[in-house]
Amino acid sequence: MSEGKLRTGKRPVQWTRLLADYVGMGFVLVGLIVLFSLKNPYFFSTRTFLAIANEMIPAITVVAVGMTFVLVIAQIDLSVGSVLSLSSAVVGSCLARASMPLWLSVCACLATGLICGMANGFLTIRWKLPSFIVTLGMLEMARGGAYLVTGSQTQYIGKAVAGVAGASVGGFSLAFLLAVSAVVIGQIVLSYTVFGRYMIAIGTNEDAVRLSGINTPWIKFGVFALCGFLAGVAGLITTSQFQAADPNAGGGMELQAIAAVVIGGTSLMGGRGSVVNSFFGVLIIAVLGTGLTQMGAGEPTKRLITGLVIVAAVIVDHYRGRLTGT
Repeated sequence: MSEGKLRTGKRPVQWTRLLADYVGMGFVLVGLIVLFSLKNPYFFSTRTFLAIANEMIPAITVVAVGMTFVLVIAQIDLSVGSVLSLSSAVVGSCLARASMPLWLSVCACLATGLICGMANGFLTIRWKLPSFIVTLGMLEMARGGAYLVTGSQTQYIGKAVAGVAGASVGGFSLAFLLAVSAVVIGQIVLSYTVFGRYMIAIGTNEDAVRLSGINTPWIKFGVFALCGFLAGVAGLITTSQFQAADPNAGGGMELQAIAAVVIGGTSLMGGRGSVVNSFFGVLIIAVLGTGLTQMGAGEPTKRLITGLVIVAAVIVDHYRGRLTGT
């Protein structure tokens, strides 16, 4: 059988599997919405859905896009929450203390996230260190930097950065539209670009990719840099939403992002992932949290149930990997 026939024969299987994943995640999301709507008549409302879309998911969605890329190449980034906080602290200090123009403050915010991501990539690649350890160190350094920049106090900025979260189109905030755009662009990059194919190949078998002549260190460096940059974008979104820079912002964000990506079916072992499914994972966690809150569940109960959902997702992913051979 020729190479062309092989490729043609694989396409229907790939598209069928991709569609099945999307439909499966959609059913889970719809099922949760129906369940909470039956339990609480106030859940199924425009107000609830707009609150989820505009307030709960924009920052975590952007971070989840970067986390999907990192997990696809069989790495991990535990620093995204702290990098978000440091980026927020930088834009807050630039505006509130240094009285810098908004555009320059935003550039400083995004550059902070990018530099942190580049540092993660460089240290991981240059000395072949586990990304778990490198990003754990960055988690502490970035958080400490956020406290130093803000003087360990929340910096109130006012409406100078409110446009990102405050502006709306059809009821949806600019932050939400930005998050959705990041998902669309991220999925296109992962599925239809050479960079995306290299990411999947590295996560599947890095040695084979390197032996084929592809510069794997630069691909991995680019993924970590992009993840840091997206954490900076999330920091800008968070600052805009609260109109303040809080050094405690983003606490636990890394765990939420990993949970959403894993629920979306991205393999912790690398080589398989979907940005769209990660977005579904974010939505599932947000709907689950909102529904439990409206039912009067306390924080311990919400964390317990969310943890059970994450473990269940990992178990399902394990058996799916065995059935599909991935």
